[in-house]
Amino acid sequence: MSFDFEFTESHVRELLPRALGGPDDWYESMCEALPQYGITTVPRVASFIAQCAHESGGFSMLEENLNYKAATLTRIWPQRYPAGVAEQYAGKPELIANKSYGGRMGNGPESSGDGWKFRGRGLLQLTGKDNYRNCSRFMFQDETLLDNPDILLDAYYAIHSACWFWHKNNLNQYADSGDFVMMTKKINGGTIGLEDRKKHFAHAVEVLSGHH
Repeated sequence: MSFDFEFTESHVRELLPRALGGPDDWYESMCEALPQYGITTVPRVASFIAQCAHESGGFSMLEENLNYKAATLTRIWPQRYPAGVAEQYAGKPELIANKSYGGRMGNGPESSGDGWKFRGRGLLQLTGKDNYRNCSRFMFQDETLLDNPDILLDAYYAIHSACWFWHKNNLNQYADSGDFVMMTKKINGGTIGLEDRKKHFAHAVEVLSGHH
């Protein structure tokens, strides 16, 4: 199984100039991983690269930045961080992760530290103990990721974890039908950044089709 079009290193260099460690590592990992998940057509590969690029700042940030100001915390999570509480957490990413993600997504309570341990990592920001466990069983047939979640900061595993998420949420079907809104909801829970994602997608289609 390989790509339905000629997928080259120069495509990745053009689309991901800011990629961590340079685009070439990412290209090799994509060549190895994407075909295993049927991400082989221009719309599918363009969708994958576009969504991952939006989530990771062009493949340059592989972990969630939780360094929020008080006002931002109150805006994003008004129930969790009312004024007065937000100030105690502002600028403390580890405390913010434990409070925001504690007691959900398979994480233990705030005091367990799971929120920080299983904060967003990889290209599509895998978050929460349940996701780490399921992804780990799929990639390693064991619970490696629960012991060593930072593995997802490596290009090879960042790609594979994103492919797993893609496959689990059946995102190829939305790439095929061009339903970018539904695809974004599956990834983001809402449609944050939709215009930027679409812009990345249009650019990726152009580059991968050789029309640029």
